[in-house]
Amino acid sequence: MGYRENTMSARVEDIALAHVSIEVGHFFLSDLRAEDSIAAQFRRIALLCESFTELARREFAAAAGGASRVRVSTCFLLDDYSHTDTDPRVILPELLRIAAECGVRIDYLGSEAGCNKYLRRRHDESRIPLAQMVADSIVAEPGPGSTGRRPPTAESGWLCNGERSSDHEPGQAMEVNYRPPVEFGARDHSIFLDVEMWRDRGAGQEVLWSCPFLAAVWQLLRLGMLRYEGKAIVDAEYWAPDREWPARWADLPSVIRLQERAAPFAAFRSVSLLPQRYLEIENAVRMILEHVEPDPAVVGLITRRACEQGIAMTDDLTDRLSHFFFSTV
Repeated sequence: MGYRENTMSARVEDIALAHVSIEVGHFFLSDLRAEDSIAAQFRRIALLCESFTELARREFAAAAGGASRVRVSTCFLLDDYSHTDTDPRVILPELLRIAAECGVRIDYLGSEAGCNKYLRRRHDESRIPLAQMVADSIVAEPGPGSTGRRPPTAESGWLCNGERSSDHEPGQAMEVNYRPPVEFGARDHSIFLDVEMWRDRGAGQEVLWSCPFLAAVWQLLRLGMLRYEGKAIVDAEYWAPDREWPARWADLPSVIRLQERAAPFAAFRSVSLLPQRYLEIENAVRMILEHVEPDPAVVGLITRRACEQGIAMTDDLTDRLSHFFFSTV
């Protein structure tokens, strides 16, 4: 059953926005056992983060009234959706210790599981159907001459950026009528991409969301694009340094603020500093976001905010995303 948010009559809540949100790496929880490898990556990320922070200060200095007033926040996404067989009381102190020793400041910890069903308010136990809300905003492009042999994206969970080759395969044996896949809007040659966003696990079980799809939700949160019944979703709970971590990942807030005076979590622009192995995932993320139909009221609100602050912006979500992929050698 689909879910569609109705904000036509609801007032859209405004939120604070940083100029830039920098994602300082992303690791599988199992990777965190290899301390030397993680430290080596964090040392590279520290240099990259410093460089991108300086670039942001230069780019937005005029709009912010000085480089020192440019708002930059950092975040780290925890892979706690499919890997829950580790102990947060062991993993998180080590992660934050290594990051601090390597000079990486993490303002916010995000939960990949929280991109599925999001805890809206820290004192509200209700869960928002966040992933489903984003899934229902996906608008797939039908290929020319489509026969309807394939189920639509809303049923299959598959999304592509063109016309699949199998749409032209004949139903009769020994008949050859093959055509290759074609990218919509291709120039000279096609770069065809077909992404599985979710998988139905059967009656009585929750949908299994894919890593690229949850990462797309994460990007929408970082860009401040999501509301539920017009209300803001992210309410980052401050986690004091001496506070104990819970024994289960499920007991963590969806977004945690680690620095008392951190710039806002959401931002006009996002930058992700990631190992090269995430290139395919982030390519899929960008393609998914190209097919998301955002709430026009939210788009209008953020566009007005950007205009008031002298920040150039288009309505294209992917224009607000930047990535830097580094080698782990």
